[in-house]
Amino acid sequence: MSKKLERIESVKKRTGLCTSSIYEGMKAGWFPKNFAISKQARAWDSDEVDAWIAARIAARDNEITSGTT
Repeated sequence: MSKKLERIESVKKRTGLCTSSIYEGMKAGWFPKNFAISKQARAWDSDEVDAWIAARIAARDNEITSGTT
């Protein structure tokens, strides 16, 4: 299995979050952390971003079924 890396623009498009929200989420622990791929470039593991998106959808679905929307 080969890992896929995503740069910030891809992560923003996939999640709908702005840059500051992504970095705020990383700091607060609710969004996956990035890592250095060079001295100036950072990336995210696409599997971790996929898992974050899936968790958000699951949370929404749980709210719907429990009637707390």
